[in-house]
Formats: sequence, structure tokens, C-alpha cells
Amino acid sequence: MKLTIVIPVYNGAMTISGLVDELIKDLEMYHLEIILVNDGSIDDSHRVCASIFNRHKNIVKYIGLAKNFGEHNAVMAGLSRAMGDYTVVIDDDFQNPPSEIRKLIDEAVSGGFDVVYSFYEKKHHSPFRNLGSAFNNLVASLLLDKPRELYLSSFKCMNRFIVQELIKYKGPFPYIDGLILRSTRKIGKVMVKHADRKEGKSGYTLKKLVKLWLNMFVNFSVLPLRISTFLGFLFLILGMVSSIYIIFERILNPDLPVGFASILVAILVFGGTQLLMLGMIGEYLGKLFLSNNQTPQYVIREEHG
Repeated sequence: MKLTIVIPVYNGAMTISGLVDELIKDLEMYHLEIILVNDGSIDDSHRVCASIFNRHKNIVKYIGLAKNFGEHNAVMAGLSRAMGDYTVVIDDDFQNPPSEIRKLIDEAVSGGFDVVYSFYEKKHHSPFRNLGSAFNNLVASLLLDKPRELYLSSFKCMNRFIVQELIKYKGPFPYIDGLILRSTRKIGKVMVKHADRKEGKSGYTLKKLVKLWLNMFVNFSVLPLRISTFLGFLFLILGMVSSIYIIFERILNPDLPVGFASILVAILVFGGTQLLMLGMIGEYLGKLFLSNNQTPQYVIREEHG
């Protein structure tokens, strides 16, 4: 079996060398291919990755992106070069021990799954990251018809068929799990260990998480637009009912003063709702414009191997 390991590297100079050495040691029974994708790191990751390639030219490929495009874009760059019968995506921070990869592969082979996701009994992320992951899974269940019991982990194994399907997507805003869920339902899961970070801190900031969620909202579901339609219809009904109530109240009590506060609240509620819906429509149009403008999914500055 030929096995490809795709590792998106972002400021992983302190960990990536040890991770590659451990992968080579633990997975020696496979015909191994390791693809390092440097996603515009601002530390010494380029030099370290180039050094790893020079030491293991028969195993390692190195791709250097021109700037930071984001984890999912970097993974797509790696998948486009993957040649394995199975491909495993793993982060560069050692929180997923390389020894756990065999569990994913065994489950994929024995179960005939296109994709096998990992899940954890206990996660060693920060509370903020755990909260973001929980929200991401909840939204994915609503928007992408994700099975509720499935945890969308970045540590996963995919067969050749699904990798070929994923790389057909050429849009500038990929969301790997969204592409998987719209391509197959032959999905398995297996429990693995989750360790503390050996060095540094997570590259996922609030800004990056929001960007990822917007990619999920806008690129892979029209549910937000349907919600907009529903809210518009709901407020229309409320407005009609309120108008009838006000007319009858005025007839029954002509001396009733007009309430300034109620008018102000109505303006703020309806105005805010309209701006929110316009913003959502603008997000869809903006993504459509950038896609039609051929915004690149990633730009490779250099490639070795």
C-alpha cells in the first residue's frame, strides 16, 4: 500500500522535523510519501522543511506557498500532489501522535470507508478552541447535513477516490469537510489519543475561525438565504398584525398618544434585520465575484520532490 501524509505547516519549525522522523519510523511498513506544505510561515519553517527534504528526498516532498492562504487551502495544495492509495492529513503540532495513524488506515481498509475521521476521549486544546470546534460541528450538522455523532477532526484518512473528488474543486475558499460531506456518506470514525502541544500555540485566531465558518455558511449551503426569506416573511406577518392592532386601538381610544419608544424599537429591529440580510446576500455575491475573478486557491512559490 502506498500511503501519503499531508502536513500543513504554519510556524512549525520547532516540531516538524521530529514529527517527520517519527512518521518515517512508525510507518516503515508502508510505501510512504510525506508532503510538507509551508503555508507562509513567519518563523524558520522554510529552512527546516528544506533541510528535511534534503535528508529524505526519496520520501518527502516540499511545497512552499507564496503567502498564508489558510489551513484548508494548504491541505488542498498537498492533496493535489498526493499519490497514495490512502492519504492522511495531520497537523504539525504533535497533538496527534503518529502512532495513531495506523488505526485510521486499518478502519478505512476493513470498513471500506472513503473517509475515516478521528475523535478524542479528551481534547487538549484551549477552552476557546474547544468552544470553536463545538460551534463548528453544530453548524455543520445544520448546514451540511453532517451526522450528529460525527466529529469533524482535521486528523483524518481518505482513500484515493475521495482525494480525486476533492481536488476537482478549484474555488478560492475550500472547506475540506464540506467537500467530503457533499461527495460521500461512506464515512467512519475511530478514537485516537490527543496530546498537549509540544511547542508554540494554535494558529487559529478568532479571525481565522470566523473566516472558516463563513466559508462553510456561504460556499456549501443556501440555508442562510432561506433563513433570510423566513425572517422576512415572519416580520411581514408581525407588521401586518401590529398594523391591525394599532388601527383598532386608535378607533377604540382616539386620545391614545403615539409611543415614541415603540416606533424607535420597530425601526431598530426592522432596520437591523434588513442590514443583516443584505450583508448575508453581499457575502454570497462577494464570494461569487472573487471566484469569477479567478482568485487562486493557493500560489506555489517553490516545490521540491
